[in-house]
Amino acid sequence: MEWLRQLEGKIIGLDTSPLIYFIEEHPGYLDTVSGFFKAMERGDFTVVTSTVTLMEVLVHPLRKNNASLTAEYRDILLHSTLYTQELTNPIAEQAAQLRASYSLRSPDAIQIATAMHAGASHFLTNDIRLPKIAALKMLFLDEIVSGNSKN
Repeated sequence: MEWLRQLEGKIIGLDTSPLIYFIEEHPGYLDTVSGFFKAMERGDFTVVTSTVTLMEVLVHPLRKNNASLTAEYRDILLHSTLYTQELTNPIAEQAAQLRASYSLRSPDAIQIATAMHAGASHFLTNDIRLPKIAALKMLFLDEIVSGNSKN
């Protein structure tokens, strides 16, 4: 996958949806996100996400009392090469600036600020509502899957 080779050696910010597609094996995205997470595990690039992701992914399995899915999410977010960054004061301030500048929702602002704080060059998401931000190249899964990625 050419798009993955372009990420080698870089830091990639991760939104919540690609992780859900991977763990819950979404048929439309599984090949693409599996390749991404395999490359991450090989160390081809570094991936960072916010603890917001942990909060977001646990809601559904906790509602359903699905202990195995809850454990699977915790494992990848807390015990893998995926770096889960806690919300710090500098990230919160950067998120506030992003909210002020782009009218982002708080979770999106925290996710993007976390990526920027970590030095990410790209942000993997499937949320087409996210604005273009000069400091990050947005990677939208629908564009990657359809072959219309602007990479």
